[in-house]
Amino acid sequence: MAQKKIIIVGASSGIGREIANTYVTMGYKVGITGRREHLLNELKENYPDQIITSCFDVMESENHERLRKLIEDLGGLDVLIYNSGYGDPSKELNWEVENRTTKTNVNGFVEIVGYAFNYFVQQGHGQIAITSSVAAVRGNSWAPAYSASKAFMSNYAEGLNIKAKRLKKNIIVTDIRPGFIDTKKSKGNTQFWVVRKEKAVKEIIKAIERKKRVVYITKRWWLVAQIMKLLPYSLYRRIV
Repeated sequence: MAQKKIIIVGASSGIGREIANTYVTMGYKVGITGRREHLLNELKENYPDQIITSCFDVMESENHERLRKLIEDLGGLDVLIYNSGYGDPSKELNWEVENRTTKTNVNGFVEIVGYAFNYFVQQGHGQIAITSSVAAVRGNSWAPAYSASKAFMSNYAEGLNIKAKRLKKNIIVTDIRPGFIDTKKSKGNTQFWVVRKEKAVKEIIKAIERKKRVVYITKRWWLVAQIMKLLPYSLYRRIV
């Protein structure tokens, strides 16, 4: 049986790095990307025969060419995980924050995921997993671009699932919607139900392996999402 191949976009630290480590132990050949080359190289040094690196920033242009080269170096692709993400509080609607959030979570996301989807169409099968957020459910005054961009990601994932069905291709797009996870990137003054990184990664990989379409990390965040959806605007605006 051929060795499975996976690419994790945004794997230099945190959740992405933990996912890469786990897939290596599962026997996958793993391609990893990120902005900090030394962190990618550290991971490669641990598994020189299983890991291939490509250092780039998803906010740059022509990343589909870098992805094409990484797939070529990897010898194919079965799963792509888009784990790159950015979102800082933007109380004063800071342009730099809004712009970087949009370029990472929308522009870079569409270029890479769109290329991977078309690659899988030609191949006839494959899987894409995206790290969205519970924040995708509704708008948020503290981080407008973040919640909006995560909603874009979730809607895009649904659209690609529908497109794959219409094209009669065996392609699944898994929309991962985490709540608060204990990582350095986790932000927010009123965090609750914070889950350990290791537990979150275990649930994420389980959802990918089971080819889930939508998954909340952890499951209790599904309840939060439903409450958020049902709250009338007059109440919801008071808490976000």
